[in-house]
Amino acid sequence: MAAATIDHNGISYRWPDKPVAVVCIDGGDPAYLESGLRDGIIPNIARFMRDGFSTVAEGTVPSFTCPNNMSIVTGRPPSVHGISGNFYLDRKTGEAVVMTGPELLRADSIMAELSHRGAKVASITAKDKLRQQLGKNMVLGDGSVSFSSQHADRCTMAENGIEDVLDFVGQPLPDMYSPELSLFVLDAGIKLLETRRPDLLYLSLTDFIQHAHAPGTPEANAFYAAMDKRFGRLAELGARVVLTADHGMNDKSKPDGTPNVIWLQDVLDREFGPDRSTVICPITDAFVGHHGALGGFVRVYCRNGLTPRDVAGLVGGMPGIDAAYERADAARRFELPADREGDVAVISDAGTCIGARAVDHDLSGLKGHRLRTHGGMSEARVPIVMSEPVSDAYARRAENRMPKSYEVFDFALNGPPT
Repeated sequence: MAAATIDHNGISYRWPDKPVAVVCIDGGDPAYLESGLRDGIIPNIARFMRDGFSTVAEGTVPSFTCPNNMSIVTGRPPSVHGISGNFYLDRKTGEAVVMTGPELLRADSIMAELSHRGAKVASITAKDKLRQQLGKNMVLGDGSVSFSSQHADRCTMAENGIEDVLDFVGQPLPDMYSPELSLFVLDAGIKLLETRRPDLLYLSLTDFIQHAHAPGTPEANAFYAAMDKRFGRLAELGARVVLTADHGMNDKSKPDGTPNVIWLQDVLDREFGPDRSTVICPITDAFVGHHGALGGFVRVYCRNGLTPRDVAGLVGGMPGIDAAYERADAARRFELPADREGDVAVISDAGTCIGARAVDHDLSGLKGHRLRTHGGMSEARVPIVMSEPVSDAYARRAENRMPKSYEVFDFALNGPPT
């Protein structure tokens, strides 16, 4: 018989009393829900908010996909789980290191812990870059699975706990630059609920639509209506549905539609000379068509006598910059792992993004779209919506202070009244 509670990463969780489906809407800025509610296109989410529970939470900064997904599933900030972006600079080699490998994750997910205790769990992500970290140490098979819609055609029992996923879902492999990449994740979760009834599902989507289309546009409305229909089906199948996001999204373009960019490496090279600093853009990933590797948070590494104070002093007062923090301050303020932090963290305001050198960024993938991107403090607030109400104690907790987004599993498993 399953234990009544489990302790994981310093948090006590109740064992799921019914299937729990936690959905991370990548780029799901609260403005999309506000717009959808006004337009009447998300009736299931509206019902969840009316009859269940909703609040706004504070996500992790940098407000990127990897650190926030790992915070959500571990229930802890990056200072504990170790993932603070897609890239960091290895100070020994001077090379940028991809931060998506499972060996870099310092804390296991709630899915892994539950799978070791006999629960059936499912971790499905749109982006394969997340899959290995989300599935680290999960016991696969016997109903537990971990796969991505991006590589749903490559699944094996040994690697993913499931095979023939395209036949199982009854859909072709979705294009990586399409809303179907996310909808496939939700449809796979629905199929698992219909056939295997996992105890816990974590369904992580992609922000293709949010990068390209503002709230209230026809494309955004069509996507949110399609998701809403699937959220309703998850609830209809008996799941407690919990919606959140990894980060928000802002338009960071000029009036003429071109990106409003500070090319920070060019700025530093002009001011201090070449070969004295390296700017790392930790938003960089395979989905550069979404954002051109431009975001609201970058890391500066100093060398050859350049000091963090010099950089912070120059950059901190620039138009378009919210803040420039030296390493210790950034790690303390945003609960980041200091050993993987740059010498200076530079954060832009809501209407500005930051790049390295202009010649290093390929913006052709924007295809005429205005640049909508994320990474800073202005994109850190995200929704939490539950299909069922929470106890008075949890409701008061959300009223008394803004929850952290990494508390979503605490609310999902411990929040409902007993």
